[in-house]
Amino acid sequence: MKTRLTRFIPTVIAVLALSGLTGLSGPAMSQDLAAFEQNVTEFTLDNGLTFIVVENHDAPVLTVLTYADVGSVDEVKGITGLAHVFEHMAFKGTTTIGAMDVEAEYAAMEKVDEIFDDLRSERHKGHLADPERLASLEQAFEDAKKAAREHARSNAMDEAIDRAGGTGLNATTSRDATRYFYSLPSNKLELFFALESSRFLDPVLREFFIERDVVKEERRMSESSPVGRLVEEMLSTAYKAHPYGEPTLGHMSDLDSMTRAEAMDFFRHYYGADNLTIIISGDADPAHVKELAHEYFDRLPAGPPIEPVETVEPPQLAERRVIMEDKSQPVILMGYHKVDINHEDDVVFNVLSDILGSGRTSRLYTKLVKDQKIAVNASSFTDFPGSKYPNMMVFFAFPSKDHTAADTEHAIEEEIERIRNEEVTEEELSRAKVRARVNLIRQLDSNMGLALQMAYFHVLTGDWRNLFHSIDAINEVTAEDIKRVANQYLVPKNRTVASIVTMDDDGTE
Repeated sequence: MKTRLTRFIPTVIAVLALSGLTGLSGPAMSQDLAAFEQNVTEFTLDNGLTFIVVENHDAPVLTVLTYADVGSVDEVKGITGLAHVFEHMAFKGTTTIGAMDVEAEYAAMEKVDEIFDDLRSERHKGHLADPERLASLEQAFEDAKKAAREHARSNAMDEAIDRAGGTGLNATTSRDATRYFYSLPSNKLELFFALESSRFLDPVLREFFIERDVVKEERRMSESSPVGRLVEEMLSTAYKAHPYGEPTLGHMSDLDSMTRAEAMDFFRHYYGADNLTIIISGDADPAHVKELAHEYFDRLPAGPPIEPVETVEPPQLAERRVIMEDKSQPVILMGYHKVDINHEDDVVFNVLSDILGSGRTSRLYTKLVKDQKIAVNASSFTDFPGSKYPNMMVFFAFPSKDHTAADTEHAIEEEIERIRNEEVTEEELSRAKVRARVNLIRQLDSNMGLALQMAYFHVLTGDWRNLFHSIDAINEVTAEDIKRVANQYLVPKNRTVASIVTMDDDGTE
């Protein structure tokens, strides 16, 4: 359920587009931001929860987004995957949503927990475990889960939103954040406040182990993908200290041993009101939103102070390589360590990545796919696997028939060496800046896109206005900046190279 932001975005689009063609600088963008701000209302409750309301009254719909400043980067060994598991649990209802007999339900869930603790202890004995006791506990565990399900309706929240005409109900967990979002008719705004405040006030982690098994299946699907396995191997090799090297879906052994108590501890620590930001974009009255915010969200407690991840990835001193033998097509990945979103060089990487590997006119696509025909696709991207902490710029290529990962790696290296030694042309720089503006326009062209971008910039950079200031920063990137950053970061000792070498059925290359 999306609407074009025709009421207040035309000035944004017009100025950005004109800026891309004529090189308009800061004053034009500042004037445009001032016009946009007239439609934005921002306030923070006493418990620290921030609301940002973006008005667009073209249609009686709105998008709601809750951005929790917690992701898999906040996990430690032993509970990897827990951020994603809790995302699933946040849809399972509360003591009032979906509950039929709360006391009986809690008693049944505690029985499930007790049996699982015994089962986990027996499993931890490894080869010394008693097979008969294991079988008995596993059967009791299944029976207890089935009994607990009889005390509630775990999909009550989804049903309430569906009945109200809501669409696009979903959530995502990344390294840096967990986002909950959907669209609904604007006259159902209070329903959002009632449901959303309740699920972050008193969630009931019903069907925890059933939903944990759903996440385990997601993990198996990820492991079944050759490229997925390669990416995981590359990240775990590139990061030997920082948790960006851990998989968002978690390690299977951690998922196997995860408990409901651990999930509740995670919720209490990271889901305090002061760690949440809510964006409401569309047909909303800010004054009414503020009234509802106080009525429903003042009751949420602030959480404990959240400290950033203290582990810092040490400088890489030598190139690292991963060679994975597989029966799939060959692939090459090359990741170079880079700065976080708040470093002044981050915007330079955005332009650099655009010139080298964005679209069919980029250097990599032109050379590897069009000219040499050694790849069917070649590209680059930045801010991987996250943005909050120092991350990576990644190059990849899928070799064409009769060509290898090594062939494409060599061609990519040549382009990197070229950009390190020769300044990019003004034409390339100008095209990259135009594309940056076009991409931003596309991202702002829906209530959902606007909400996602504003939340991202607000939480990670401290101010949603940096979404607009980023265009000013792109305008200021020079050819000298590109060359300097390439020479500082795109060097062999700072990279991790991962490739798939295709194996035949008989085990030969």
